Amino acid sequence: MATDYYAVLGVRRDASQDEIKKAFRRLARELHPDVNPDPKTQERFKEINAAYEVLSDPQKKQVYDLGGDPLSSSGGGGAGGFGAGGFGNFSDIMDAFFGNAAQRGPRSRTRRGQDAMIRLEIDLNEAAFGTTKEIQVDTAVVCTTCSGEGAAPGTSAQTCDMCRGRGEVSQVTRSFLGQVMTSRPCPQCQGFGTVVPTPCPECAGDGRIRSRRTLTVKIPAGVDNGTRIQLAGEGEVGPGGGPAGDLYVEIHELNHDVFQRRGDDLHCTVTIPMTAASLGTKVPLQTLDGMEEVDIRPGTQSGQSIPLHGRGVTHLRGGGRGDLIVHVEVTTPSKLDPQQEDLLRQLAKLRGEERPLGQFQPGQQGLFSRLKDAFNGR
Repeated sequence: MATDYYAVLGVRRDASQDEIKKAFRRLARELHPDVNPDPKTQERFKEINAAYEVLSDPQKKQVYDLGGDPLSSSGGGGAGGFGAGGFGNFSDIMDAFFGNAAQRGPRSRTRRGQDAMIRLEIDLNEAAFGTTKEIQVDTAVVCTTCSGEGAAPGTSAQTCDMCRGRGEVSQVTRSFLGQVMTSRPCPQCQGFGTVVPTPCPECAGDGRIRSRRTLTVKIPAGVDNGTRIQLAGEGEVGPGGGPAGDLYVEIHELNHDVFQRRGDDLHCTVTIPMTAASLGTKVPLQTLDGMEEVDIRPGTQSGQSIPLHGRGVTHLRGGGRGDLIVHVEVTTPSKLDPQQEDLLRQLAKLRGEERPLGQFQPGQQGLFSRLKDAFNGR
């Protein structure tokens, strides 16, 4: 009884060549002798190889579909033969394990360069409003002597005589599958397919040299610590004069003497005496926009905050600015002369806040007594 090759591969009789190939690869991965050494499995592997040999060849497939014996008529090695006929499609077996390898050949000496990064320090004012900076960078640039070719002036790269420009050498070995050919990068040209007999004396054949350059960087308003600005194509030039990578400028904002930045808001502290806090006053403050007066209202308590809207850092994305938050700190005098003490006693008496010591109820301590406690460390 003739073998049903379609059943062996588990495909329909109207299966496409792509479906037949996929079915064979799936079975080959499961039944290959290197994976499963069971003798029964090896016989099964011979069957699927014979089935694929027939169904993957349009002429043999036509003979088989008409009821003929395509293996006998073509002089093949028969079902499961391990000779050249039995494994006429050895590359498909290798694809079953490793997939379709990319087209191999000599690799290019020209490759993209690496990205680079430098750190740039700026002050708060520059971060808030943006600025333009000149920076110096040490990176690889194209060798001016050989223009990136890597060969000394007047010379050029030559085809490798070992691999004949293919970038790889092949070796044939014998196995139970027959003759197996393996390839590896050429040891003489390192896979490039060419050799440089006389390297450039300036770059030693690399096609690039180190150089210091000056670049102008635009710093947008609103940057913060850790913000990175990308300068495309300003990084390292690649080997062989290949395209340059990118340069990243990482921002580091210096501490300010007065303001602390929290997001896009600025914070600062002003210290005033208790009399100014009681009576109210105006405190001059140097902001990022110039000198302004902070209005301290009568009765302001220590720890209160006064916002100055729109006096902070520019928003990096979107319009507007953050706020400047002024924190008020009220100081109490640590020493009083007799006249000052007498005036405070009179004030406390006028406000009805003075009481004999020891007769205050919780929450009723007067102004003068609170000061006395502060002076005595209580």
